[in-house]
Amino acid sequence: MNQALQRLPVMETFYTIQGEGRHTGSPAYFIRLGGCDVGCTWCDVKESWDASAHPQRSVDELTKEVVESGAPIAVITGGEPAMHDLNSLTRALQASGVRTHIETSGVHPLSGEWNWITFSPKKFKAADASIFHQADELKVIVYHSSDISWAQEFADRMRPETILYLQPEWSRKEMNTALIIDYIRKNPRWKISVQTHKYIGVE
Repeated sequence: MNQALQRLPVMETFYTIQGEGRHTGSPAYFIRLGGCDVGCTWCDVKESWDASAHPQRSVDELTKEVVESGAPIAVITGGEPAMHDLNSLTRALQASGVRTHIETSGVHPLSGEWNWITFSPKKFKAADASIFHQADELKVIVYHSSDISWAQEFADRMRPETILYLQPEWSRKEMNTALIIDYIRKNPRWKISVQTHKYIGVE
């Protein structure tokens, strides 16, 4: 089978501004894949969970779409994108001069070739051990105050160069932002990530 014709379940694609983490403010083309077996109760894209609910699109079609947009970065997200074989998609994107980024809960071993890996662990399913030496940034969503100490357990397992972010869950941002700021003042290896795209009103 021609790898360019490999098909993946795609919930949506859109060209926007990266709103979170190290690349906040950068133009990026998002490819949101269907399918997730983690099941976060506060997930804001629960409609992505069922892979069969979304159309299958070819690697060739997706790559062409990204290239024609002029985006320098393609962010593969979900759902849980690591459920899928991403080798052919990432190779095609990189061969076209597009940087490949992934946002993953780390519960599955990664496939694909990546310029940036964002690891965002979830309490609902344990991370695969391989992610700890691969991630470029650790981004922990803070929904409860207890999530901060839980985040530190992950930080202690990351590479020294991994960037550490605490991000307030959107519906509790007022309360949890203050907690995060206080923690970062005492633990300066951490940084705060906020959902900039929601503040400026883009996807």
